[in-house]
Amino acid sequence: MPPKQDKASKIAKAMAGGKAKKKKWSKGRTKDKANNAVVFDKLTYDKLFKEVPTYKLITPSVLVDRLRINGSLARVAVRDLAAKGLIKPIVISKKQMIYTRATKDEDVPAATEKVEKKKVQKKKAADEEEEDDE
Repeated sequence: MPPKQDKASKIAKAMAGGKAKKKKWSKGRTKDKANNAVVFDKLTYDKLFKEVPTYKLITPSVLVDRLRINGSLARVAVRDLAAKGLIKPIVISKKQMIYTRATKDEDVPAATEKVEKKKVQKKKAADEEEEDDE
């Protein structure tokens, strides 16, 4: 049996050990808030029509990064450039639109034709369903 310790020595041993500092939580990294434009100013609008048609890859994400505009404005800008024929579509889906610069010798690419065919097929299917319901 170990020798008996008095109360004072027990308290002294308990106080002496375990004086480690409490762990502090790190602050964590905060992401910088993007200060993107919500409407086009004259400088950005001119840059859109001058520089963007020369990019090899054109997506709304690329426009957001390079022109510092917000996503909805970038989507509208891409549609506008495509409507004017300055860029040509490669892949158009619900989630992502991918375009490239338009070349003079090429007409409408196969991707656009596929999208148009799908739209026509969906329209026909919807029309047939309406006729069946009646």
